[in-house]
Amino acid sequence: MNKINKYSVIGVMSGTSIDGLDIVKCDFIKNDKWKYTIEKGITIKYSKKWKETLNNIHQKPLKEIHEISIEYGKLIGQEINKFIKKNKFNIDLISSHGHTVFHQPEKKITLQIGDGQTISNTTNKLTISNFRKLDVKLTGQGAPLVPVGDFHLFSKYKYCLNLGGFANISIKNKSNITAFDICPVNIILNHLSNQLNMEFDRNGDLGREGTCNINLLHKLNKLSYYNLKGPKSLAREWLEKNILGIKEIKEIKTKDLLATFYEHIGFQIGKLLEDRNTLVSGGGAYNKYLCSKIRENSKSKIIIAEDKIINFKEALIFGFLGVLRIRNEINCLKDVTGALRDNCGGEINQPYLTK
Repeated sequence: MNKINKYSVIGVMSGTSIDGLDIVKCDFIKNDKWKYTIEKGITIKYSKKWKETLNNIHQKPLKEIHEISIEYGKLIGQEINKFIKKNKFNIDLISSHGHTVFHQPEKKITLQIGDGQTISNTTNKLTISNFRKLDVKLTGQGAPLVPVGDFHLFSKYKYCLNLGGFANISIKNKSNITAFDICPVNIILNHLSNQLNMEFDRNGDLGREGTCNINLLHKLNKLSYYNLKGPKSLAREWLEKNILGIKEIKEIKTKDLLATFYEHIGFQIGKLLEDRNTLVSGGGAYNKYLCSKIRENSKSKIIIAEDKIINFKEALIFGFLGVLRIRNEINCLKDVTGALRDNCGGEINQPYLTK
């Protein structure tokens, strides 16, 4: 029996920078290669209540986290229903990353909220969720997952760089792909901007006004993570333990901290980009000062993606990972995550009626 080779999908993503909930309607067609189109995407800004909840959820007891996961699943499902109804979409499935609460692969712990069964029940649609769990069980990092999408959908770029809460990169060689998280980006830049009563540092204007602290910059660049070989990944826990606890962080003016982190991020990313071309996506791609610092340290041609890709590339790729899951094809690579084997992760949730 031949496999279906065309899929209409809703992809959903919520990143560590808590900018909002990305929802994208995309289509995937396989002939010789996979091709995609993005029909429409939206970002749902979180209410003040939800932003506070997602910022602090890691401090809650597990029972409460489970309850929040179900409520968050309802929120996702309701927003998808509005999106589908308004645009009169017909879709085959929903593929949702959820929002990461814990990610400690060395302890075989990873948790994303946004209960898949609740999304499925709310929308009455087949829903794929919980993509990282299987890979972590197989002793992998459970991250990054985007490289499979980069390999199939963005093959003309040697480097695919995502500037989200953390920077992550896929590097394509002749016959394989390597990928890992590089360093914190918006998760720290937004944290510092909040101290100046700004949601984020538009175009890097706050950082431009500061002065780089050389001593702190040296400390940041000497963090042991940067000398580790992949597979490796970052999470909020690493930031809290290794960066927010540095003495100078509490002593230096906020704008000077921002200036220092721009230099740090630009150096850590730029040194990896050695040749050919780099596709840049994620919210940080709009930060002109950040991109200028990356260019200063890079030998690669930096290409800022079009708006649809900047805003929705990760949601698009999680949509694609859902397609691979229902086809029972590899969507997570052992060479990237360090797992015992390539695997096909994601829980399949069928809708059922509840009383």
